[in-house]
Amino acid sequence: MPKTSPGVDAYIAKAPEYARPILKKIRSLFHQACPEIEETLKWSFPHFEYRGIVGSMAAFKNHCSFGFWKAALMKDPQKILSGVGDTSMGGSKIASLDDFPSDKVMLAYIREAVDLNERDVKLPQKTKHPKKEVEVPDYFMAALKKNKKALAMFESFSPSHKREYVEWVTEAKQEKTRDQRLATAIEWMAEGKSRHWKYQKR
Repeated sequence: MPKTSPGVDAYIAKAPEYARPILKKIRSLFHQACPEIEETLKWSFPHFEYRGIVGSMAAFKNHCSFGFWKAALMKDPQKILSGVGDTSMGGSKIASLDDFPSDKVMLAYIREAVDLNERDVKLPQKTKHPKKEVEVPDYFMAALKKNKKALAMFESFSPSHKREYVEWVTEAKQEKTRDQRLATAIEWMAEGKSRHWKYQKR
């Protein structure tokens, strides 16, 4: 017997009428491909799990979708998966039963996704791009160097705090406004204050 979930039963029952046969077919194919697969609701829509998430399905106003958690690692010979990035889940949109790939194709895709979990193949980790150093204009540094307290405070700031002050000053559209903001910034930093000190909890 397939390991079905009452939550998924309810999801299908509440789906638009056109979507119910589509969701039932997707569900049936997942269980046919892997009898040990289990159902659960995550992020409010049905997921299929076997040693981790295998795939999911969802119903929308005009279409349903199904997808595979590790689509980025799948071969996709029939080119049925869209929105696949190096680390993202890819899927396919279905508006009617006629839009389905053949059962043979669907079962092959699901079994490939199951096999990835059986072999404990991991998705690549997202690449963290280091933040660029804050570019401080010459006129900003010149003003800081005239006030030792402000300079010391600025140099002790984290990159994000430095960026807040620099962007506030450089985004001024008129030179007069820029000079006023720079003077205020120097004054606040000399007092040991961050750009948004007024909004910080005391």
